[in-house]
Amino acid sequence: MDTVFYYSGFYLSLIMLLSLYRAIFGPTVLDRLIGVNAIGSKTTVLLVLVGLIYGRVDMFVDIALAYALLNFIAVLAASRYFQKKRGLFEEKPPV
Repeated sequence: MDTVFYYSGFYLSLIMLLSLYRAIFGPTVLDRLIGVNAIGSKTTVLLVLVGLIYGRVDMFVDIALAYALLNFIAVLAASRYFQKKRGLFEEKPPV
């Protein structure tokens, strides 16, 4: 069963590279934020897979939940910042 977890982790890491490409070369700030958020979500799943491999799921689930919470708060803060700076989308002035 460990080989299934190894291959799943490997393929998940390859998919993370696609999100990394979007986070680096995204045409807009919103694309970059979505890429970073996708990397964080996949890292959470990868932490649970590592916990399954080592047989310490309880410890790694706690770490994954803390990481997911930090990722969520960071993306919210970044999106709020860019919204205030008018970087996510342009608003039309009131008529």
